Amino acid sequence: MKVEQNISRLKYLLTLYKMTVEDLLLSVSEGLKKPLTKDDILSNEINVSYLKRIDKVFNKGLHYYLDPKSPEVSKDASIFFRKNKFATELNIGAKKIVNQFEEFKISLSAISKLAEINIDRSLPIFSVQDDPKVVAFKIRKELYPDFNPIPKEFLRALISKFAEKNILVFEFVETWNKKEKANIDGFFLAPNVIVLKRQQSSFRREIFTLIHELGHYLLNEEEIEELDISKFANNKLSDIERWCNDFAYYFLAGEYNKAFEQIDKADGTNDYHFELIESISKHTHLSQIALFTKLLFQRKISQKNYNTIKADFDERYRLRQEELEKQKELDKQTGKKNEGRAPKPMNSPLLVSTIQTAFYEGVINEYDVCKTLNISPDKLEKYVQ
Repeated sequence: MKVEQNISRLKYLLTLYKMTVEDLLLSVSEGLKKPLTKDDILSNEINVSYLKRIDKVFNKGLHYYLDPKSPEVSKDASIFFRKNKFATELNIGAKKIVNQFEEFKISLSAISKLAEINIDRSLPIFSVQDDPKVVAFKIRKELYPDFNPIPKEFLRALISKFAEKNILVFEFVETWNKKEKANIDGFFLAPNVIVLKRQQSSFRREIFTLIHELGHYLLNEEEIEELDISKFANNKLSDIERWCNDFAYYFLAGEYNKAFEQIDKADGTNDYHFELIESISKHTHLSQIALFTKLLFQRKISQKNYNTIKADFDERYRLRQEELEKQKELDKQTGKKNEGRAPKPMNSPLLVSTIQTAFYEGVINEYDVCKTLNISPDKLEKYVQ
């Protein structure tokens, strides 16, 4: 069966995702004995089965390609039209996630305007010429919540605190069996949206990513990236990335930076100050490897000793993951059911209050509330009365 498609919409997606026709053909021909050709996908009439293969790449729904209205290439529509180069070479999974939240941001902005809700930026814009330490201690007064020793709960508290200053924080969750996982940890979309990848095995990493992206928000510099903490000491980092890393460190370290600065040299003669590093990590949610990386950047630990410590941390992590896999396999063999479900992303209080107000104002209906907040209909009464 063939249908008439609007080729301009497919070409728009190729531009948006910075894909060539050849790239797309490679993806949609996977598993076929006879690969598809340009004529197969770029004709006015297209086989529905081919269109379904195309939509597996872009996830727009088949109706999207049949719409006679041509989409407009606009800087407002996507960060990919506002910026050409990113800190990370983005894979298709990452681009899908970014476009998903870009569309959500635009939709939420429209809902806010219709419901007459003000979610404009409320914090000033800084520059890389501003001292990240000074800025961090200033912003801590506005955004640092009461410390919670449980990383997940501290992250939740940060998201709530950010909401008070009209900063929307979203999480995206990737299931273990997802084919193309996004090669990013987080990103900032102007004017006030931060998106984080759920780090179920390391909320401290997610916390650092959040504060790093807060740095981008404060500089008003959009970015999409994979954050490798060991790049703290990489002199090839841009001024913006270095500023955001430093800002994140000082914001999280707070008063514990004084104790950290007292470290003169870390080596075998003082056991690398492990006890102090462990204590600072415990009270700040800065990971131990992040602190050792900071010491490397300050030349207070040698590259050789740093590599030994990092290798030790990596090995410990590998063994933990190995044990988890062994336990999963054992549970499978003994017939024990795994009750674990994919974690639900945390909802920002700012998102919840915006959706509630829009509902009360008649801008959206009950279905929209459930869909936006990712809740089942039986949970609706908890959010709207």
